Amino acid sequence: MNIPGNGLGRFGLAGLTLAGMAAIWWGITRYGGMLNINTRGEQVLAFVLVCLALVFVFYLPAMSRRVKESLYRRQSQQDSVLPGEEGRVALTPPHHITVGEIRQTLRYQYGRAWSRKVRILLIIGSVRDVEQLTPKLTQELWQEDQGTLLLWGGDPGAAVDNAWFTALRKLRYRPADGMVWVTSGFDGVLTTMNRTKPRLTPDEMDSVSHSLKLRYEALGWKLPLYVWSLYEGGNEKNGRITQPVGCLLPAGCTPQIVAEQFTALASLLIEQGIQQICGQPQHNFLLALADQLTRKPETVTEPLSVLLNPYRPQPLAGVVFSEASVEAGRSVRHHWGRDNRWETIPDSVLWLPAGLRPRKQGVNWMRGMSVAAAALMLLWAASMTVSFIANRHLVAIAQQQVQQASAGKQPLAVRLHALSALQKTLSQLEYRSQHGAPWYLRAGLSQNDDLLAALFPRYGEMAQPLLRDAAAHHLEEQLTAFVQLPPDSPLREKMTKTAYGQLKQYLMLTRPEKMDAAWFATTLMQDWPQRSGIADAVWQGSGPSLLAFYAASLVSHPHWRLPVDDGLVSQVRTRLIRQLGQRNSESTLYQKMLAQVANQYADMRLADMTADTDASRLFSTDEVVPGMFTRQAWEQAVQPAIEKVVAERRDEMDWVLSDTKQTAAQSTSPEALRARLAERYFADFSGAWLDFLNSLRWQRAATLSDAIDQLTLMADVRLSPLVALMNTLSVQGRTGQTGEAIADSLVKSARQLFNRDNSPAIDQRSGARGPLDATFGPVLALLDNRDGGTPTSRLSLQTFLTRVTQVRLRLQQVTNATDPQAMTRLLAQTVFQGKAVDLTETRDYGSLVAAGLGQEWSGFGQTLFVRPMEQAWQQVLTPAAESLNAQWRSAVVEDWNSAFGGRYPFKNTSSEVSLPLLAKYLDSETGRIARFLQTRLNGVLHKEGSRWMADSINAQGLTFNPAFLQAMNTLSHLSDVAFANGEAGLHFALRPGTADGVMQTELVIDSQKLVYMNQMPVWRRFSWPADTEAPGASLSWVSTRTGTRQYGDFPGAWGWIRLLDKAVVSAYPGTSSSWSLSWKAPDGLLLNYTLRTEAGEGPLALLVLRNFTLPETIFSVRASAERVPLTDDIPGEEGY
Repeated sequence: MNIPGNGLGRFGLAGLTLAGMAAIWWGITRYGGMLNINTRGEQVLAFVLVCLALVFVFYLPAMSRRVKESLYRRQSQQDSVLPGEEGRVALTPPHHITVGEIRQTLRYQYGRAWSRKVRILLIIGSVRDVEQLTPKLTQELWQEDQGTLLLWGGDPGAAVDNAWFTALRKLRYRPADGMVWVTSGFDGVLTTMNRTKPRLTPDEMDSVSHSLKLRYEALGWKLPLYVWSLYEGGNEKNGRITQPVGCLLPAGCTPQIVAEQFTALASLLIEQGIQQICGQPQHNFLLALADQLTRKPETVTEPLSVLLNPYRPQPLAGVVFSEASVEAGRSVRHHWGRDNRWETIPDSVLWLPAGLRPRKQGVNWMRGMSVAAAALMLLWAASMTVSFIANRHLVAIAQQQVQQASAGKQPLAVRLHALSALQKTLSQLEYRSQHGAPWYLRAGLSQNDDLLAALFPRYGEMAQPLLRDAAAHHLEEQLTAFVQLPPDSPLREKMTKTAYGQLKQYLMLTRPEKMDAAWFATTLMQDWPQRSGIADAVWQGSGPSLLAFYAASLVSHPHWRLPVDDGLVSQVRTRLIRQLGQRNSESTLYQKMLAQVANQYADMRLADMTADTDASRLFSTDEVVPGMFTRQAWEQAVQPAIEKVVAERRDEMDWVLSDTKQTAAQSTSPEALRARLAERYFADFSGAWLDFLNSLRWQRAATLSDAIDQLTLMADVRLSPLVALMNTLSVQGRTGQTGEAIADSLVKSARQLFNRDNSPAIDQRSGARGPLDATFGPVLALLDNRDGGTPTSRLSLQTFLTRVTQVRLRLQQVTNATDPQAMTRLLAQTVFQGKAVDLTETRDYGSLVAAGLGQEWSGFGQTLFVRPMEQAWQQVLTPAAESLNAQWRSAVVEDWNSAFGGRYPFKNTSSEVSLPLLAKYLDSETGRIARFLQTRLNGVLHKEGSRWMADSINAQGLTFNPAFLQAMNTLSHLSDVAFANGEAGLHFALRPGTADGVMQTELVIDSQKLVYMNQMPVWRRFSWPADTEAPGASLSWVSTRTGTRQYGDFPGAWGWIRLLDKAVVSAYPGTSSSWSLSWKAPDGLLLNYTLRTEAGEGPLALLVLRNFTLPETIFSVRASAERVPLTDDIPGEEGY
């Protein structure tokens, strides 16, 4: 049954309410100032008062109507308005009047809080059964006794009285606490007619379940169900004993649980029933019930199982068994006699589990809205509290920061720290002002904007003396010093750029609209890294952020500007204009000019520079020269473009150096701009050509014959790609010279083409000097021969090609000999012995030519003048290097491995190397290794101190095996330390050290003992190896917990070295000749000693022999063969 309500519905009413509240809040915040409602607290208070007033006005008619109805109903009852002849109407008044009487009676008896003091039970069942339990309830509709109110819920077999249930829904929020179904259908006791009452069938129980569901829907609540099984039990007897008999069921109860509960109940009933019949045998109800639950429990459990159907279970909370009531009726209307049988149900409804508690049917929107409104109010109150605390804390922090920063007696560091903190607060407030404050600062109490407006003036007052004035004072000092420099001082040129930046910073402080905060802070800190009164680290850490924030704030607060010193600014500008003489837009003009000519000319490739020659046989590159950086582009497009830019554009000086256009016009000229643009163009021109030429790579020759073919093509002045390339460079390198135009160059090239037989192979004509002489000068000088001497009297390309021809002829002699390999080895051996040949002289000449070109041309010079000779030399050296490697293996390595392989220290075995035999190899004068190096490699390898070094000239083209040089240097150093006299011998000293838990240590080295018992430690001198019949080393100790224990015993001549190998070695602090030795004993104790040597590391040097292997090759033949085409290193700088 629907209850009439508002036409808008609950959702519509709620939406309209929220919209109205939003409108009220908007009106207060928008127009509250007219009523002096300014602060956020006043706005919130006004909003709450208006809402309360509107609620009171909205409900005033309903409250007035309710009062009038109540007065009219009371007056009508007093005047006996109901007609006396209609008894039925008088007996059953309208349901809403009955509910009103119930409420009025309970309020009178229990007070206004009666709804929490009274338990309400809805009684259903047949009229006959209910009248036997609660007489007259079906007629009076409600009865009350001892805080328990019984309401008549109707017969389950009859239709639901919706009007009555609708009226009950208005009794209180939850109309009833539980529903009691009174039935005699479970009575299995024999009646007086010796017949057994039929049990409730499943269909009847299903009807009851359906009836319960309809009553729940009509009432709007699903109530816990109690089944009251009523037993007639014969005639009434005097002195009957009544007691609560039954069981409470848990939530989610099943028929099995009910059966278990009844079984347990039967045991209790037998015990209590026996006690009752002992005194009064006629009171056999408990025993009869126990007998039924024991022998025929299905008479109760099976009907109840229908109510516990898992698909539509009823909230069955308990089952009560009793006999019919005796003398329960009362003469007073609406009153019943509550006995102890009712003690269980009213009390149990207060402690029901969650699954059995009364639950409202459907969605309780009003309750949800009420809870939501209450939660929203609590949340709003909590938000206001949090907002108040957070805003108060923020204001307090800001106030403290202002006080610290404005305290003049505080140190500068403290004030700057407080100012930095205040800046962070202001930055945070500004961000929140733009993007919104956090939720915990809102709730109508946000003080963000007010605090920001109050703090900025205070910040300006404190920042001006601490930052602005201090920075201005520093800049004025620097600018004054620049102005006072003498006119001829070299510092003027050096300080020009710095002074320009300082002037720009100073003017930014005076002209806030020109301020660039990031640049200002960074540049000023670079010029002002130290400030008096504060530590450098503190200032450098906090200074950038302080200056950047003030500079950024200066834009929005122009009244903070610095008063300008016009005299100082004028003097600095005059000096800077005189020094700089340039305009601010030069870079823009230059880029615009390049953009105009960039696509007018094709890029120049290597094939274009070498004409009809085959350059790919000698060198190649993937790079190109942009077409705008050629002589043709300069003379036809770039130079006219510069003239056009100079004629059209005359920008004024930037705001730093000039305030008026007239000053700009007087301080610069078209000629100065033209010169600067041309200078920038030729700088890029040179860079483009250098990048291209340095990217050239020489083609690798696989054999000596291929190298000879390359040299033949290179030296042929008619077909040489090198000559063609150099002629191209001669033309392009003279770009910008005033003596010869490109047309003249083309005419000369045509004349040479038609008169090739009589023209020189290399153009040596010199022209006037030009802007590219600084870059192309070395190349042009290589082509020219202006001193009038012979071509071989100076470095020139013609001399180099002549020497290349000589080398080519010499190599052809080698290849044409009967035994080319022998001739090649003989040629290489000549160089190994330090003698010069044509090949090495030409190689040196090419290196000299490459070096003469300068560092800018290093890649170009190396590729064209060094790589060809190195490649040819490599082809000569490769067979000789392989032969020398074979001699090294047969003369030294094989004997070494035979004598020392598989022995200690080279391998961790028990057999040891013979020290006298090792000395024969390692002796620095007469040792086998030293003699081999001195006799076979004296031309390419020499000794510097104790290290063997490759000869930087004769070893060009050879790649020494790095492992070989490292091994030779290791053995050479070991020879100087341990074999200085030709035989193994070392002298050193040891001093014991103390350690926690160690009482005594004993060290024995070749029968030389050092015993230490925690006395004053002294140095003990040792010799190794010592002259003894029992060489070896051992270490033992005595701890505070045990007796003497031995760390290790190593017999043999290398015993001491084996013991050192197990020690932890570290440098001794303060000296380079001592080391700390520490052995960790098995029990965790440390055995400490200090080693002092006479030479180098002493015996520690011998540890490098552990797992040492003598390299089998001197030269890396494959690396030597591949190094020429794969690297760009300058000869003499390679690692050997």
